[in-house]
Amino acid sequence: MIVFLACAAILVGALIGTVGVGGILLIPALSAFAGLDTHQAMATALFSFIFTGVLGTWLYQRHGSIDWSITLPVCLGGLVAGYFGSLANACAPASLLNLLLAGVIIFAGIYALFPAAARKVRTSAGMPMLFAIGAAVGFGSGLTGVGGPVLSVPLMVILGFHPLTSIATSQVIQIAAACSGSIGNMGHGFIDFGTAFWVTGLELLGVFGGVRLAHAMPAPLLKKIVSIVCILVGAFILIKTLCGM
Repeated sequence: MIVFLACAAILVGALIGTVGVGGILLIPALSAFAGLDTHQAMATALFSFIFTGVLGTWLYQRHGSIDWSITLPVCLGGLVAGYFGSLANACAPASLLNLLLAGVIIFAGIYALFPAAARKVRTSAGMPMLFAIGAAVGFGSGLTGVGGPVLSVPLMVILGFHPLTSIATSQVIQIAAACSGSIGNMGHGFIDFGTAFWVTGLELLGVFGGVRLAHAMPAPLLKKIVSIVCILVGAFILIKTLCGM
């Protein structure tokens, strides 16, 4: 069981580093292979994303891929809303949100596959839009434990941002969203720190390789991979939610 969880952690880290999306896969792995219940798995996964976010941010910044004029307002929105999402997680089922979340991610992935979605690449946006993106990401992250990138990447891609900009921003916002959500989770005692310690270490190994891969790919190929991963992850969330209802 530990071997399977270790492999899942490395894969999740690689996906986070390459396309930002993939953290959701850690939650069922923690439940299946570490014996954590749903709230513990969500909280432990979210806590680990603080550290994958720090490493991813540092690596993407070294490549000059982070546009801070876009990233900072998004992170502010995530920081404000993540705590409230974690509070909602503790007292309400998230099945409806998960269904909506899956729909948004699948739609964004399909939309981004079409050339029409890339006719005009957005290089800037107003503060209210960026803050709203961050708030939606932060609340959804705290509520479901999926981490910021699984929400921010498809939302930003569908709004016209360059895939690499979206992925780079997602590395930073996962720090804000995960920190904010983890504060609430710590208060409820949901985080399994023993499991989080070694799982996070393996995720970080995956992030290293994923970031190198992302910067080695041409933009059209990276966008296509982002789209496909979004569709697959959205389908995974949809099936998992429907099976649990």
